[in-house]
Amino acid sequence: MNYQFLSWAIVLGALSAASLPLGSMLGLKWQPGNRVIGGMTAFGGGALIAALAIELVAPTATHLVQAENDIARNEAAHHLINMIIGAVVGGVLFVALDSLVNSQGGFLRKTSTTIEYFTKRKSARRRKILRHLSSSELVRHLPLEIVEEMVTKVNERRFKAGDVLCEEGADGDEVFFIESGTVTVSRGDKVIALLESGDVLGEIALVTGAPRTATAVAKDDVSALTFPKEDFDEWRSQSSEFEKAATALSASRLKELVERNDIDIDAEEWVDEAMAALMETAVAPTEMQLKKISEEHGGAPIAIWLGILLDGIPESFVIGSALVVSVAAAISQSGADAVTFGSIFPYTLIAGLFLANFPEAMSSSVGMKKQGWSNTRIFLMWFSLMVMTAIGAGVGYWLGGSVDHGLVIFIEGLAAGAMLTMIAAAMIPEAVHLGGSSVTGLSTLSGFLAAIAFKLLE
Repeated sequence: MNYQFLSWAIVLGALSAASLPLGSMLGLKWQPGNRVIGGMTAFGGGALIAALAIELVAPTATHLVQAENDIARNEAAHHLINMIIGAVVGGVLFVALDSLVNSQGGFLRKTSTTIEYFTKRKSARRRKILRHLSSSELVRHLPLEIVEEMVTKVNERRFKAGDVLCEEGADGDEVFFIESGTVTVSRGDKVIALLESGDVLGEIALVTGAPRTATAVAKDDVSALTFPKEDFDEWRSQSSEFEKAATALSASRLKELVERNDIDIDAEEWVDEAMAALMETAVAPTEMQLKKISEEHGGAPIAIWLGILLDGIPESFVIGSALVVSVAAAISQSGADAVTFGSIFPYTLIAGLFLANFPEAMSSSVGMKKQGWSNTRIFLMWFSLMVMTAIGAGVGYWLGGSVDHGLVIFIEGLAAGAMLTMIAAAMIPEAVHLGGSSVTGLSTLSGFLAAIAFKLLE
């Protein structure tokens, strides 16, 4: 093991990640606009894609094309297959680990993943609400264009054991959709029904306006969705089909209504159609929501740190393993004594990584600040990640120099696959959210072309 070359790998890793604490400091001090951060993120992503293609994929593919005999061609083909397999494994592994980290609060490290979390949570809540509402034949005849309004107007109420939901003889001014728990329904002193999750209470009284025919009491802790009568009356006035269903129900002719093929709607089918009809919009959390979700995850500092480290591990290994190949090629051409730091410096790769890391730290630091993190804590986190990247590059060099060249190619493919997946899954969505599609597209192209131009000027 040549410790001089090992130290070079560590230095290169530190240089590529030096933009992390620098970007963090600039983001906290400057707090640039979203379009600026989005454009920089896309530019870095484009530059990184070009760097990976030029520094990792191209050399392996070139060896196959330029092979002079069958032995060399078979060896080059084997290496290319190793890289492809490594890329697939790296991409799958990144997705799996990223999902694990995000489940522990790691999604808070990026604006795009945070918004994705809140959007998915909203969608899941909508589907849950619709599943409960689908238990009502009446509700399933509500036109889908009104479903959005219905979901937004739902009231979530909780009752403790012994609480009265409605009383016999009282006005039927509210309908209950039981989410959880058990409700005892009685008329006089006689229990006539036990309602559980998925059951509906007070539907007929609501549409008829007649007094309650029974008393409902929470047997244990109960969660329910409710709608007031005035909302139902408004929807009836807006939809003739809904009015028809309500009239049939009040006349105890719901069975006849359901048996009509033209308006018969299966509950699960209705849920799917209703979800499709709802406008899916990204949910941008407020600072209060960010602080709340951060507190719910204990601040998620470890998960956030591991998530960012996960983004950086592949690049650090690439730096180290690529240096092994560069040093070996330089020694074979000029001898060990002629190899200098400048002669093996992977300018395009380091520049691409530097540019990709900078906006990531800038954007994430602004988000962490909104979560209540101190400036010192934020900076130290990014600085520690720079140190870990430097160590990772050293490990990559050591590992690359200790194993077969075919395995080195596999490791490079593993890292390249993870990095490309990270770019597509995190960097580009982040850029689109912050800068818009036009800014993202043009900035990605600019970064890609800049990296190619940089390589030509080496």
